[in-house]
Amino acid sequence: MKLLTAISILGALAPALFGDTYPRQSGVDAIHYIFRLTLTDDNDEIAGEATADLRFLKDGLTEFQLDLASPNAGKGMTVSGVSCTGTVVRYQHTADRLAITLPTPSKAGERRQCTVKYRGTPASGLYASRNSHGDRGIFSVNWPDLAHQWLPIIDHPYDKATSEFLVTAPAMYQVVANGLLQEVRDLGGGMRLTHWKQSVPIASWLNAIGVAQFSARQYGTAAGISLETWVPSQERDAGIATFETPTRQAMEFFNGYIGPFPYERLANVWATAPGFGGGTEHASVIFYGCCRSSANVVWHEIAHQWFGDSITEKDWDDVWLSEGFATYFTLLTSEHVQGRDAFVAGLKNSRARVFVLEKQNPQFTVVHNNLADMKKVLNQLIYQKGAWVLHMLRAQIGTDKFQTGIREYYRRYRDSNATTEDFRRVMEENSGQDLGWFFAQWLHRTPSPAIEGGWKYNAGTKKVEIDLLQTQKGDAYRLPLEIGIGGARIEKLEMTQKQQHFEIASEGAPEVVTLDPNTWVLVDARFEKKQ
Repeated sequence: MKLLTAISILGALAPALFGDTYPRQSGVDAIHYIFRLTLTDDNDEIAGEATADLRFLKDGLTEFQLDLASPNAGKGMTVSGVSCTGTVVRYQHTADRLAITLPTPSKAGERRQCTVKYRGTPASGLYASRNSHGDRGIFSVNWPDLAHQWLPIIDHPYDKATSEFLVTAPAMYQVVANGLLQEVRDLGGGMRLTHWKQSVPIASWLNAIGVAQFSARQYGTAAGISLETWVPSQERDAGIATFETPTRQAMEFFNGYIGPFPYERLANVWATAPGFGGGTEHASVIFYGCCRSSANVVWHEIAHQWFGDSITEKDWDDVWLSEGFATYFTLLTSEHVQGRDAFVAGLKNSRARVFVLEKQNPQFTVVHNNLADMKKVLNQLIYQKGAWVLHMLRAQIGTDKFQTGIREYYRRYRDSNATTEDFRRVMEENSGQDLGWFFAQWLHRTPSPAIEGGWKYNAGTKKVEIDLLQTQKGDAYRLPLEIGIGGARIEKLEMTQKQQHFEIASEGAPEVVTLDPNTWVLVDARFEKKQ
């Protein structure tokens, strides 16, 4: 995920047991949404009819709420009517919340379908614009909480649901969306209906539509999944060159490393929207700001299909479970495709970036703390430092147990939500280690460790003497470290104090001694031979 345009701020307070401040509804569970939208070229207004299929978890509820942008300065949505299971009901639409009164109190386990009719011009979330060739297109940009700018929906990742889009638009356009194509039907009068259905539950912001004149290409399968590109006709060849090979590489690698792809197809789409760049990992239909994206961007967005889309963070404070994972699995793909040197180079670049970011934003940690300002969802540490946390976890428990843990984490939380604590428990179960200290120091603390030190050889004792000093502020980190002796020998030690002395037996004086020769630790190190 790399964008964004304007982002709204959620100001309502939630119970303290949740990290972010979105006002959850513990008695309501969205199961399925049907979004019927009519779009024209006459203006940017949409006419909508949305049906929410809801399960009620408590007796006696008389009201529930959907998020929907209120009218403001000529933008936003105006509701014209609401009905539940065929009965017209009362509603109140203020401050971007649509409160709907149920015709009768709820019963636990009961399901009801409520339909909202509305229209308006979105202030954000869905944009009409022209691409570099001058052709008009309409694309959604929902991340992180903008779906409610044009859809009546519970706009938070904790409540995942399946969905359908039935989009009526001028017949000159093709429509792409999540899931599988159900129907394309010409309606006459120059209009066409396109129906897509997403049969696997997803978070609100992952719902996506694109309406444009596309060159749509199906190019076989990878790991049994149908692959597609949707790009402007002028960019057909560029789309093939950009997406097809990296997509196959990622799909085959992740399917083997993590587990089966969670969705029914995968489409790469060139989208145009103001301020949109990089990519957004909508479930089964990834949007890119340009169809000349690098392989790393393609790998990153495809990794999100497993991490962020299928396993979705339950709370915005845990967004590293999306971005840190996608960043690390991009690095793993580079190792798989390009070799170890590319992987290590990527690690080192990310490590250097972490130190810069921590100096610029000393208050940021990987896991947020009671996030209220949605503009701060994507502090950059969640990418690079989040990836490094996974890399160091792999070093701590071993590569085989790390992969086994990743596969179990995916199996257990596929198509649902997870927290950092959920991930920690899975990795502890699979490794047999207590990892509480590890997660505490790397996810909840800043700055990262810095070391100054050196070595010398004592010919009398036949030992390499090493002195290390942790120079970062605060207490000492617990640092498992590798020491390279000469060209091939590796010794392991653990630093648990701010200043420590170590001795390693060696029959002769080594030509070189290196700290962390295999690039396993996130540490800013100055280490050299003493005179």
